[in-house]
Amino acid sequence: MKVLVVDGNSIINRSYYGVRPLSTKDGTPTNAVFGFLKILNKTVESVSPDCVAVAFDLPAPTFRHIKYPLYKAQRKGMPEELAVQLPIVKRFIELLGYHIVEREGYEADDVLGSFAKMCEENGGECYIATGDRDSLQLIGDNVTVLLSTNRETIIYDEGKIIETYGVKPKELLEVKSLMGDSSDNIPGVKGIGEKTALELIVKYKNIEYIFDNPEKIETKPKIKTLLLDPKSKKDAFLSRELAEIFCDVPIGDALVGDILGNYRTRPRDSAGLQEKLIELEMFSLLSLYGLNPVPVITENAETHKFDVIQNPDIESAKLKLEKRSSLDFITEFDSTVPQVSRLQINAGDIIYDISEDAELAFRQLILENEKPKRTRDVKSLYLHLNKTEADITGVCFDLILAAYLDDPAANNYTAATLVPKYLPNTVFEINRADETENASMEYLEISALPALCGKLEEKLKKQGMSELLCKIELPLSKVLASMEYEGFLLDVQGINRFGKDLESDISVLAEEINELAGQKCNPNSPKELSYTLFEKLGLKHGKKTKMGFSTNAETLEKLKNAHPIVNKILNYRHLAKLNSTYVTGLLKVAGEDGRVRTYFKQTETRTGRISSAEPNLQNIPVRTERGATLREFFIAPEGRVLLDADYSQIELRILAAVSKDGQMISAFNEDDDIHAITASEVFSIPRMILPDELRTRAKAVNFSIVYGISAFSLANDISATINEAKKYIAKYFETYPGVKKYMDNIIIKAKEDGYVSTLFGRRRPLADINSSNHITRTAAERIALNTPIQGTSADIIKIAMIGCYNRLKSENLDAKLILQIHDELIIEASQKDAQRAAEILKEEMENAVELPVKLKADVLSGKSWKQAK
Repeated sequence: MKVLVVDGNSIINRSYYGVRPLSTKDGTPTNAVFGFLKILNKTVESVSPDCVAVAFDLPAPTFRHIKYPLYKAQRKGMPEELAVQLPIVKRFIELLGYHIVEREGYEADDVLGSFAKMCEENGGECYIATGDRDSLQLIGDNVTVLLSTNRETIIYDEGKIIETYGVKPKELLEVKSLMGDSSDNIPGVKGIGEKTALELIVKYKNIEYIFDNPEKIETKPKIKTLLLDPKSKKDAFLSRELAEIFCDVPIGDALVGDILGNYRTRPRDSAGLQEKLIELEMFSLLSLYGLNPVPVITENAETHKFDVIQNPDIESAKLKLEKRSSLDFITEFDSTVPQVSRLQINAGDIIYDISEDAELAFRQLILENEKPKRTRDVKSLYLHLNKTEADITGVCFDLILAAYLDDPAANNYTAATLVPKYLPNTVFEINRADETENASMEYLEISALPALCGKLEEKLKKQGMSELLCKIELPLSKVLASMEYEGFLLDVQGINRFGKDLESDISVLAEEINELAGQKCNPNSPKELSYTLFEKLGLKHGKKTKMGFSTNAETLEKLKNAHPIVNKILNYRHLAKLNSTYVTGLLKVAGEDGRVRTYFKQTETRTGRISSAEPNLQNIPVRTERGATLREFFIAPEGRVLLDADYSQIELRILAAVSKDGQMISAFNEDDDIHAITASEVFSIPRMILPDELRTRAKAVNFSIVYGISAFSLANDISATINEAKKYIAKYFETYPGVKKYMDNIIIKAKEDGYVSTLFGRRRPLADINSSNHITRTAAERIALNTPIQGTSADIIKIAMIGCYNRLKSENLDAKLILQIHDELIIEASQKDAQRAAEILKEEMENAVELPVKLKADVLSGKSWKQAK
């Protein structure tokens, strides 16, 4: 019989601190629950146990507290955000058919030990899932520990313990008796750490022998003196009593002949589990347990019934659709040819499912119909229409865009997620001629589309985001589709030559690294690098990983001046990344026409920014000379030119506008140097004699303070002391009092409302803004400061893109928007239309919105992206 026993307190704690803050819309924290269920499910799948028991501590004192009142005395109470999740976790354990085991006077560890002993004595296999190494002492022939770490689960049996520590599992208790455990307030022998404790136990096996024969112990004089001290012996034996796991906890009445029978897994309560997951908005876990996202039917459920007609007569379908106030449809596309491969239309009580001549049906039933149209993922539809040179009118609602505006933090916007979230007591029944068990799931999205659109339309109107959807996001999707269709021309031959140069330089750097190391060292191997840098060359190391001491970029940057090899390694990594990610990566995705086409994500970021993927053209390097060279290979075709415009200091201009700070507004409207003004005021130096270095520092201050940067972080950024940074921040707020007032007010309002908004009404919910956890709360406060500025900037450039796209089209210019990089727009234009296109680009960017502060955009041109930049 296989028994899985879980250290509930350990796993839930690890989940709470290891999973980013999550919560429901009403503010119930769920990150610990989410992490716990993920770990538990993965463990159950890997073990396939017959019995599952989850052990928890109880708040009552244990025998250890009675023995030693200082035991765990330094531990703080459970954070409130974690405490409220504990009963939720226990409820899920019950719903899954597993057993909760708690015994007053004992810890969860003792329950684990008692299961381990029971299995050892009765021929069962015991698997202990925990995040605490204390349980390693329990490992035996029939007992395995599955240790959850931040990155992985490590399987420990006796062989793994000996390989890792050099001692047997039960000898780990002896090691702890000497070294103690500060987290549990177990004293150990003062002056003996883990390394010495392990050396002693490897050689002498137990503390009895060590303290009974101190004269025979071969160790350093200092350690020998400690072993001769009667207090050391007393502390060591006390520590062993405290650290030893008690394995005789009464864990329930066992059935005769089946000692573990009471803990066999019970049947899962699928309906209850489904209901609880939906209640806690953990929609992604529904599929983890193979559950239907459609809510459980209750007596008062609202039921929608549909007949499915496959490949209907088009004329009959037209007559039916004429009676509808809007067209609700979903399209699927064939990636091999530019056509609609499947069309689904919701006609009230009928769903038309068309897969034969779907492109023709799409044109006749959708494109030729002037009714308002509602769909999902309209950007994909616009991209298809670009390929077929067709157009669509009347699109008034996109389900995905609307769901994104309502909840920008959601993991996905599929019907399986949206139906239980927005229609929790609604059932969609499907009647199809060849009805299958999964028909309701297959047609869930199209059957729920009108109801979901209606619900979200109502929500957005109430939240003041209807215009944001209709006037910004929907028109923008058409612009983005056009940009995806156009793509950006790549100089394939040039980038190939660049790649060969990189490979040559990478090879030279590898040889130089070997020479400086005095041996062969693979720069791509963290293990070899760690050994070379920190053991062979003796450089100062940082945190340890399973591959040795960390050799990440942050560590190496701190060591740049410690040895010439470090800069070689950093340069090697930089060139290797340029070659693999950009040269090889871009060549791989270039089309037959030489153009690279990115995918713009409109529903990815929480601030409203557009992101780019496959490939990410918003992330082409610019900070290093070799990285910036890549932009030479993004070019305009013969007879055409690139126009590149970006906003000047747009986020600071928005800050000036929303804070209504008079000095900052005047500086921008008079085209003054805002960084020089800040430097002069903050550092109390007249501008005429202001060093460039101080202006650079002030630039960092300007861009950092509004995002809630601490004095500590600012000090690191500008190479100042913490006290200096505090003075700079105080002086900054004296210079711009409107900014200070704005920052204070936005935090107060966010705490009252539970969200922040951009100037255009885009909301970002902040469930953690009133958290009692200081770290969680301050992180939410930084988001509250950042989002209205960055989000408004994102909204403004979207408006500029829409305006620019429409004007280029209305004036019939041979010019197209082809790329957006945050505050930057790029147009490819014919030489004859380039000047007019540049004028439009500048006008639309600078006049996208009326603010107390004027917006400024500079337009440059060139044959390549680098020239135009």
